[in-house]
Amino acid sequence: MGSSQANISFLTNLARASFGLGAAATLPYSSLYTVDGGQRTVLFDHLRGILDETVGKGAYFLIPWVQKPNIFDIHTRPQTFSSVFGTKDLQMVNLALRVLSCPDTHTPSLSTVQQQSPHSTRSTGA
Repeated sequence: MGSSQANISFLTNLARASFGLGAAATLPYSSLYTVDGGQRTVLFDHLRGILDETVGKGAYFLIPWVQKPNIFDIHTRPQTFSSVFGTKDLQMVNLALRVLSCPDTHTPSLSTVQQQSPHSTRSTGA
């Protein structure tokens, strides 16, 4: 009977210790984020809103559950705009324009923070 009580006490203490270690390990894990090369981060703070500065390559700290990092890609991307025109002699001509575009990295916009790239989803109206 005494052995059973000692086992239960030991397991209870072990469960408490493992729960405490798990909770203590969760805080540092949730407060770190990494920004790779070719990416920038805009922090959204639940108290102050969207922060003005962008963060470049590296490992950074944040306040868990208060700040949220929004990572976006800043690589230059080609976009092709194509259209079909009719000429005076009733022939159809395909015209394509290829434009290299990249997002502005100094002033984050709301569409960038919402994880929507304005360069990849733009409509030509055709």
